[in-house]
Amino acid sequence: MYTKDGEDFYIVDAHIALWDAREENQRNIHGKQFIDCFYDYHRNLSPESEVWPYEEYLYQGGERLMKDVFTDGYADHAIFQPAYLHEFYKTGFGQSEEASALAAAHPDKLTYNHNFDPRNGERGLEQLHADAEKYGLKGVKLYTAEWHGDSRGWKLDDPWAYRYFEACRELGIKNIHVHKGPTIRPLDRDAFDVADVDHVATDFTDLNFIVEHVGLPRLEDFCWIATQEPNVYGGLAVAMPFIHTRPRYFAQIMGELLYWIGEDRILFSSDYAIWTPKWLVEAFVDFQIPSDMSEYAPITLEQKKKILGLNAAALYDLDVPQALRLPEADETATGPRDPSAADPDLVGAR
Repeated sequence: MYTKDGEDFYIVDAHIALWDAREENQRNIHGKQFIDCFYDYHRNLSPESEVWPYEEYLYQGGERLMKDVFTDGYADHAIFQPAYLHEFYKTGFGQSEEASALAAAHPDKLTYNHNFDPRNGERGLEQLHADAEKYGLKGVKLYTAEWHGDSRGWKLDDPWAYRYFEACRELGIKNIHVHKGPTIRPLDRDAFDVADVDHVATDFTDLNFIVEHVGLPRLEDFCWIATQEPNVYGGLAVAMPFIHTRPRYFAQIMGELLYWIGEDRILFSSDYAIWTPKWLVEAFVDFQIPSDMSEYAPITLEQKKKILGLNAAALYDLDVPQALRLPEADETATGPRDPSAADPDLVGAR
């Protein structure tokens, strides 16, 4: 929990990872390229005081994660969203066994999400059933640009992907997190295009599609899709640190999201260990849309509480203390939010 000026915030970090990018786990040059790209994001978008040495960045381990995310980072709960990347790392990038064991040891603080790749066909479907039972999965994280032999990506609306989503429905895996937006070297940018979310969200209305990184740099595409698909959510991983380096760009991102998809479908994420949640939570609670960006309404205290934790808690059925809850929103499921918030000086302007 985070407290500021007498207000308490229930914090859910909806996108964290426990990775191993050390040289001994790198399968080839692409393993180094991948973690180096992560480190460039970390170094270039963090406050100077929050930048780690490169060697420290390659691996953190469970004890360090618990300190950074919970002891120092204010989180009440956090959700693992692992990337597999077996083509680049010998034991994979996200450490499934270590992360799931940590979640099992701290079920009140951690949820473990796993992953699948529909290019594994029938064998992968069998593995998904086994993984769902082993980990008690409520969600998965998908990487549509992941390499797989000669293939450099797949789409959510591929026929085999549909068979996996049908399995998710049967297994009670209702939260489908998808990396859509920024590419990471050496993956291909267009394999992270947000367009295929539209198709699958329409066909699986009983599943929640959390678009991680809100489709950046395709924010407009994401907003137009998400506003008409009420089961599409926006994850703020990678968008959050722009609050430090590009606050007006961050204000634009938040203003567009709140206008199009509303306060109930936006999830805070640090993307640990690219960044730590502490400074992001502090900065977001203090943040406000600049007064000269009057086409966007100010972000309210209630909206901040929902984004920082209550929205993710609802998706994952987390037991939020009564004192930290808020009334349910009464907005419509689709269409632009809060049209009355538009700048009256601009409405009807020609």
